Amino acid sequence: MQQRVEALILKNLIHNEEYSRKVLPFLKKDYFMEHADKLLYTQVESFINKYNNLPTKEALVIELDNTPLKDEEFENVTGLLDYLEGQKNEQSDITWLLETTEKFCQDKAIYNAVVSSIKILDEPEKSKDDKGAIPELLTDALSVSFDPHVGHDYLLDSDDRFDFYHKTEKKIPFDLEYFNKITGGGLSSKTLNIAMAGTGVGKSLFMCHVSSGALSQGNNVLYITLEMSEERIAERIDANLLNIRLDDLVSLPKKMYEKKMEELKSKVKGRLIIKEYPTASAHSGHFRALFNELALKKSFKPDVLFIDYLNICASSRFKGGNVGSYFYIKAIAEELRGLAVECNMPIFSATQTTRTGFVSTDIGLEDTSESFGLPATADFMFAIISSEQLEALNQIRVKQLKNRYNDPT
Repeated sequence: MQQRVEALILKNLIHNEEYSRKVLPFLKKDYFMEHADKLLYTQVESFINKYNNLPTKEALVIELDNTPLKDEEFENVTGLLDYLEGQKNEQSDITWLLETTEKFCQDKAIYNAVVSSIKILDEPEKSKDDKGAIPELLTDALSVSFDPHVGHDYLLDSDDRFDFYHKTEKKIPFDLEYFNKITGGGLSSKTLNIAMAGTGVGKSLFMCHVSSGALSQGNNVLYITLEMSEERIAERIDANLLNIRLDDLVSLPKKMYEKKMEELKSKVKGRLIIKEYPTASAHSGHFRALFNELALKKSFKPDVLFIDYLNICASSRFKGGNVGSYFYIKAIAEELRGLAVECNMPIFSATQTTRTGFVSTDIGLEDTSESFGLPATADFMFAIISSEQLEALNQIRVKQLKNRYNDPT
């Protein structure tokens, strides 16, 4: 029998414990195309996971005998097992084995992803996924690798930890000095940041201002709106970046508008994409698919994501009518924070106050609308407060409610 990579992998899974422990978490039965290979791999994986030990040939034969197989299938698998048993004394370099197995997994993952993508295109009625799933299938396949990192060893990794203490963290600064002071320099990656305010106080205006500041600093900004249209969000960002009142934008001559936009394009190095979804229709899965689509179609990768706003997103885990608002909003917050960690970026969103908080001039965390699970999940949360006295002064008041960046006092 000619030596194959699959046979090499199966042989070492059975006879090489160091190899088995390192590669088993990354192997999948779908990577084995021959039926006998697939059957034997399934038995080996099941035995190791159940008994935490390598299987003997006798154990595998007994397990196979207890599996409903046709006579021909049983003979093929036991024949393969006899061949592997005869090869067990031939040892290979462990580093070469791991590299060869990793390349095997990468090649098979890409092949399977391409086959699945073609099936989606050719037989859409038989597939559970649509065309929007193809970028994610290919991205997952291309990201297959044997990651050796399995945790931080407190004693052995002390040098790495010291370097981490003195590493300058990547931040996206606010253009508001006091916000930079209380956050230690701006928004950190892998965080969920929430502005809380009553209806009409200015959640969208504030988020448009912060996104304009992020864009001006050369960052790529993705603004997802589930409430207002893309044009209305762009209008508020125009008012910020062109330094024109919202009411005056309508009367601005086209030539003057074009001149201001050309000046802006020459100064701003970042990009801003605004994407509208119907209210309560989009969740973290849709946003993840949007990232893939933007990367493919526009070569755009966001540095920061704004979502306007969290309470009118959907959950990828629950249907709105099946659970209470506490669990539903908490689930949305957890999914968005998970997305921030996965994509290594900060996410900025907003939430409503309760009816009591709407008329209060001293909002607290207890005034969070619908779910206290939101402030429990957020990294940074602050209230935007307005009153008749503040409106007369053309001001708003900001109160920090929760701050994992810094001491909130």
